Amino acid sequence: MHYIGFTPAERPGDFIIQKGLRMTYLDVVFNYDSPPGERELRAIDGMREVYGIQRVRFNEKDRTVRVQFDASRLKQDAVAKMLRQAGIDVREPMALA
Repeated sequence: MHYIGFTPAERPGDFIIQKGLRMTYLDVVFNYDSPPGERELRAIDGMREVYGIQRVRFNEKDRTVRVQFDASRLKQDAVAKMLRQAGIDVREPMALA
């Protein structure tokens, strides 16, 4: 499992109060076909520059990528677009229970 963490772990849906800002973190999980290589992982690492991306985790066994993001800043479609631009062939998001 690849893990790219940007800050200490937060639970999905947690609210963070920081300098008067209220953020709602959500998780989205996508399936992918090809495992990410070095180039793709470097591009994913660059996502830390995007304000609102909290964490990206790959599960090679299940071939999924989970992204925790600030829903007040980003939409699920924008997260998928960033992953595709990084070279990850993501599919439609999975329903989380």
